Amino acid sequence: MKQAFLFITLWALVSTSCSKAEHTDPSKEQEIPKPEQEAPKGNISKEKVKQFFVEHLSGKTTSFQEGKTLSLTEIAHTQQEIWQSWKEANQSFSEEKLGDLAPLTNATQGNRWQLPANLEANAIMPFYWASKGNQPEKGYPLFVYMHGSGDKHQEWANGKILAQRFDDAPSAYFIPQIPNTGELYRWWQKAKQFAWEKLLRLAFLSGKVDANRVYFFGISEGGYGSQRLASFYADYLAGAGPMAGGEPLINAPVENCRNIAFSLRTGAKDNMFHRDLFTRYAKEEFEKFKAEDPQGFVHHIELIPNAGHGIDYRPTTPWLKQYTRNPHPKKVVWEDFPMDGIYRKGFYNIAIKERGAERVRYTMDIVDNKVSINVDEVTYQGIERSPRWNLFTKYQKTHIPLQKGKFVVYLNQNLVDFSKEVTVVVNNKQVFKGMLQSDVQHLVNSCATFFDPERIFPAAVEVHLN
Repeated sequence: MKQAFLFITLWALVSTSCSKAEHTDPSKEQEIPKPEQEAPKGNISKEKVKQFFVEHLSGKTTSFQEGKTLSLTEIAHTQQEIWQSWKEANQSFSEEKLGDLAPLTNATQGNRWQLPANLEANAIMPFYWASKGNQPEKGYPLFVYMHGSGDKHQEWANGKILAQRFDDAPSAYFIPQIPNTGELYRWWQKAKQFAWEKLLRLAFLSGKVDANRVYFFGISEGGYGSQRLASFYADYLAGAGPMAGGEPLINAPVENCRNIAFSLRTGAKDNMFHRDLFTRYAKEEFEKFKAEDPQGFVHHIELIPNAGHGIDYRPTTPWLKQYTRNPHPKKVVWEDFPMDGIYRKGFYNIAIKERGAERVRYTMDIVDNKVSINVDEVTYQGIERSPRWNLFTKYQKTHIPLQKGKFVVYLNQNLVDFSKEVTVVVNNKQVFKGMLQSDVQHLVNSCATFFDPERIFPAAVEVHLN
């Protein structure tokens, strides 16, 4: 007999399982209507949830539509059940896996992944998946190292040597080799994005890694890559540490790094491709945001005196390892931008249904049980150009309130108190007020979206901008 989830049905106090946002003007003191009670929903089988996850892994993009309301006491157990179904779906899904986590000193031959041909032709990514020291109770901190743009075989070998030298044990390491060279020698391109998301998904499932202690770092080309990826994937990271790099900030918006620890170390004389200049501009931006928001933007950005492209790489990972991710920050700033033509599906507790502009900034602040979100379209204008490299080195941003788009705000009890009314205000308009309804549907959809054991959310409010 198929195992089923058994749930106690609560009367619904919002109109749909994913609470639909209805714009109301609080200045008119309009009463938020309470809907009629819903009929009880049937049980949802574990097999049905698992099948949805398998289809999701295979590329099906629909949402899980079946709902089942939960009492507050059922949430934690049901989250575990959903994660177990996710594990089983991944185990049955046919793909190249991570393999066993071997001691780094014994890793003489790496594993490899064939990346999708529709993202990059002939893209085989060899990698070392290895550890140092004894596994901590919560799992290893995971360091993801991206090498520079020299001979890819030598660079990969050097990565393993450096990882052995860094004083960060106990730790796990994912050390990949770039699949292709030339214009494809970029760690942020779409095929590599596929690899990073696969790595995070499988690492979280492995039982070997602490999901709140993941760090991206790299040197030179790996510095460019890890700076971009730090901004793009900040919600998965405790920290990031590019070295001997530096990117135009249009490629790596600083705002996204509010809730991580960010290190950037570059030689003061490393002026090729303006690495020194971009490092200085990053430092100025982080310092500006830190002054405005002292609780965020932990950073250590350094132009090392008298140093060129070669620097001491040893300080970065011990500094990063001090920091742990908060997977549920009550303040989030997210500039949703495309990287190699691909957007994220969501960030922290926000998931996108319909994108209203090419670049959109979401600023969320939760105080008590009030969730305030401002949504703005972001435009850039270049204001400083390099005559040497024919690229803009500095931009001016403009933010204009956005009038279209659709997104979901996922919520859990780390963010709000489910025993009290919750208010959601978007662009100064109240879109929801009432008791949140916990539902299996939200657990399943958030698990599929984020594949993160820390972000299986029981409640959601859907927002339509118009």
